[in-house]
Amino acid sequence: MDDHRAQVEELLADYRRSREQLVSVQRELAAVSGRATSGDGTVSATVGTGGKLVELELSELAYRRYRPEQLAELIVRTVGAAAASAAEDTYQALSAVLPASSDPAAVVAGTADLEPGEYEPELAQQPARRRVDDDEDNEQRESWLDSELIDRRVR
Repeated sequence: MDDHRAQVEELLADYRRSREQLVSVQRELAAVSGRATSGDGTVSATVGTGGKLVELELSELAYRRYRPEQLAELIVRTVGAAAASAAEDTYQALSAVLPASSDPAAVVAGTADLEPGEYEPELAQQPARRRVDDDEDNEQRESWLDSELIDRRVR
């Protein structure tokens, strides 16, 4: 009888430790965030849990330096970098409670027990998009906005 009682007490103690560890990981996951800034410092983004955008900062220079489509692409890349940073923090937090052989990224993606053919969508044909690099010749003395204003005045 004392043997059973000791086993039950040990099981309850294990359960309490596991639960405390889970609460700790849940708190870490709730506090996850990532921040990134573009190479030229014109765009900064902060994302929270799940890669949700929670803050976006654009400098005045961003509006002068980039055309709208270039700025949009820079924003998307910067937010992506912030999300990657937050994801890395998520994977670190999960590593504490997952078996050593588990891939935290696959667990988060929901693909941990699937084969690639089961979750990889067929790639749709998408038109090629022009890439905008931070070091591209975007540092013109006249911004695209100023150029358009000058064009309107000349007409």
